[in-house]
Amino acid sequence: MKFSKAPELKKLVTFIPNKKEPIHNWYYFKEGFSKQLIDILIDKFNLDNNSIVSDPFCGVGTTLLTCKQRGIKSIGFDVSPFFVFVSKVKTRDYDLEELKNFISLSLKWKFERPKKLLKYKFIRKAFSKYVLEDFVFYLSKINEIEDEYIHDFFLLALIDSVMSSSYVFKDGAFVRIIKRNVPPLKKFFKYKIKKMFKDLKKLNLKPIETRVEEGDARNLEIEDQSVDCVITSPPYLNRIEYTKIYRIEETLLGFPKTEIRSYISYRVEDIDFNLYPNFPPIAKAYFNDMSQALKEMYRVCKDKSKIAIVVGGGCFPDRVIETDRILAELAEKIGFNINNILVARNSWCTRARTIKVGERKESTIIMEK
Repeated sequence: MKFSKAPELKKLVTFIPNKKEPIHNWYYFKEGFSKQLIDILIDKFNLDNNSIVSDPFCGVGTTLLTCKQRGIKSIGFDVSPFFVFVSKVKTRDYDLEELKNFISLSLKWKFERPKKLLKYKFIRKAFSKYVLEDFVFYLSKINEIEDEYIHDFFLLALIDSVMSSSYVFKDGAFVRIIKRNVPPLKKFFKYKIKKMFKDLKKLNLKPIETRVEEGDARNLEIEDQSVDCVITSPPYLNRIEYTKIYRIEETLLGFPKTEIRSYISYRVEDIDFNLYPNFPPIAKAYFNDMSQALKEMYRVCKDKSKIAIVVGGGCFPDRVIETDRILAELAEKIGFNINNILVARNSWCTRARTIKVGERKESTIIMEK
């Protein structure tokens, strides 16, 4: 099994470069990767306008949007309704003239103080009373918009703006509430919708078939041997319920809470996965689920299809688990050929902040059916 150092990918396996990318930066997704990484992989795999790319863990749609920009069809799934919502808004084809008219009308909305605010205590702690009043007002106006695409466009702008006006700090896998002076939501919201519109005009994306659905990577609703490539990044193996940091957004938009930890399913009971009997239960659950997801990727891929999977090592109190190596071993058992494992960066896994347990890798597994 070949491992290659790829320090040039160190930043590209993170979402940070997307901060400067139009449309990609409509919503910041810390767990995602960059548009530049997808561009590199598209070129490496020689994909063209006749190709179909799948991302079974699509998150906020970086793979899908990059494919759209390159004129390539794509199919994406995610278990989170919120992430699917964000991906859809970013990859849709808009009537810019109609959208422009709605934006002009929205700038004239006259504020009316709502009679009721949201009842959840953790929501009230995250925002000032005035920001919540503005949010409820704008939400009521947006819900009057009948056109689904325009409604959702405004809704994404609102959720991004309200988080910018909050007391919320997302620190790793934790949400911290730190009260501070924040600009009014109105200011953020007006700026956001104007910027999003400018992004659409600037990129002028052509209509390309982009399918985004809520779905489980272990049971994809795709026909056998129907895609030419998979570019994805499953949740990293760790002990953290990373989706907790999006609970506020899900609640504000009325989405159900996503029950997922650092593996696809959220139950570890009765996992029968004997290949690695000494692993912690969470790791067994993770590799059991990922084995099923890899089998699905194999099923839906055509012969000679290319696959790229961005993964991170598992950090536990007593060990580091080499996620890239183990997933590659599982993929080989299923029938994939492993071409290379590109190691973008290494970091120390520590216990009690100071005790080094071992080095964990963040890598991209490159393989072929």
